[in-house]
Amino acid sequence: MAAPRAAVSKGAARREPDARARRLARVLVSDILCYNREKRDQALLNGNLMAALGDEIKKSWELYKQKVGPDLANSTDYFKEALNDILTDGQKLF
Repeated sequence: MAAPRAAVSKGAARREPDARARRLARVLVSDILCYNREKRDQALLNGNLMAALGDEIKKSWELYKQKVGPDLANSTDYFKEALNDILTDGQKLF
């Protein structure tokens, strides 16, 4: 006999993809920082973060869109929030 399935509200069903998308955005941006900390630090001092890390950011954004779907990626600010929280240490550069 199969175990009964828990009922999931529409709100809860929507939050699950959002939570996964938010986590993925933070993981991808954390990886950018992990592998490019010195470059990021210098770019923040020089005011040229996009020039210094633009390729890495674009690659991560494309992977993010692929994993969460373009609709969710383009309709939320999760990736941008992760960039501002993690990559810029809270500065609102994105």
